[in-house]
Amino acid sequence: MQILSYSTSNPSFNQSFTGTIIPHRKTRPVSVGNVTIGGGSPVIVQSMINEDTLDVAGAVSAIRRLHKLGCEIVRVTVPSLAHAKAVAPIKRELTKTYQKVPLVADVHHNGMKIALEVAKHVDKVRINPGLYVFEKPNPLRTEYTQAEFDEIGEKIRETLEPLVVSLREQGKAMRIGVNHGSLAERMLFTYGDTPEGMVQSALEFIRICESLDFRNLIISLKASRVPVMLAANRLMVKCMDELVMDYPLHLGVTEAGDGEYGRIKSTAGIATLLADGIGDTIRVSLTEAPEKEIPVCYGILQALGLRRTMVEYIACPSCGRTLFNLENVLHQVREATKHLTGLNIAVMGCIVNGLGEMADADYGYVGKQPGYISLYRRREEIKKVPESKGVEELINLIKADGRWVEP
Repeated sequence: MQILSYSTSNPSFNQSFTGTIIPHRKTRPVSVGNVTIGGGSPVIVQSMINEDTLDVAGAVSAIRRLHKLGCEIVRVTVPSLAHAKAVAPIKRELTKTYQKVPLVADVHHNGMKIALEVAKHVDKVRINPGLYVFEKPNPLRTEYTQAEFDEIGEKIRETLEPLVVSLREQGKAMRIGVNHGSLAERMLFTYGDTPEGMVQSALEFIRICESLDFRNLIISLKASRVPVMLAANRLMVKCMDELVMDYPLHLGVTEAGDGEYGRIKSTAGIATLLADGIGDTIRVSLTEAPEKEIPVCYGILQALGLRRTMVEYIACPSCGRTLFNLENVLHQVREATKHLTGLNIAVMGCIVNGLGEMADADYGYVGKQPGYISLYRRREEIKKVPESKGVEELINLIKADGRWVEP
């Protein structure tokens, strides 16, 4: 997949794109294999395979499918030591039969041994602060003394330190991935089921890493409720700014569900923050095949002008002035050109709003009189052709400009 990226520092910025560039929060660059998150890099797309990591052939096949679709970092789950060890042959087989793909291992419950093993084989380890060290809930508790708080904090440090040292020495990365639904007992008791508890949970682990001179960190604060996800990430940015921290953020609405609403929830959370300049890598979490997540990610990024992976279609909603069946024609134009990358194509039903509304388009397909189509290059009318030849002549115009590639 060819990907055009837009950022203020990207020399390949398409000058025909006249929209406002979204200012982006400055973050430190963190390398995950051959991909860089933050540091002015384009927003990176991630997903996670569903296959059991013990199924080496199945996992390799799933990773390849995702990567070919444009997924730049792939996560695998490692619930046991055996799963962690299975990542080694997965990585070898990928390199042998395909190419190196940046891999992330998901480590949850009591994960020190698992994390230390899998850190040898992946490019990033994701840990969940709420589950990394087990804290037994006490429903009768009325307070947490400072001594109790510090005791558990020291246990977390002892458990986390070997992993931090291992990743630091290997030049690898860690994601501190806080989930709203799995906050530790201390955080729930002290801060409640709140965005502040999520932020404090992340900060506790960040401070341990920094004390060990390890800063290859990506932070995520995910929730299944969009307002909680938004509030947590905004508060995280505020706290990091105050503490002079510049870690990149991984955005996602966890457990978003499936279908149209799952996509809407994910877009509402991820796009809102990206539009504020917050976020360096994203995952859309759908209860569907992981391959279905990638188009949603790129759709979000393209709509915000952050990356270009497809044609941008501009089309009016149709009205009584429309001189052809707009829905059918848009479908015909899309089917003929959807394999192209980086073009803006406008399909407008009449001339009343056409020229103004399609001002950002590279090419325009406009109904000016019954039975005829006017084709435009930017604002210049190039030719008028019979409606029956409209799509064919549009393709010819794109070819004449040297911007056509065969499907």
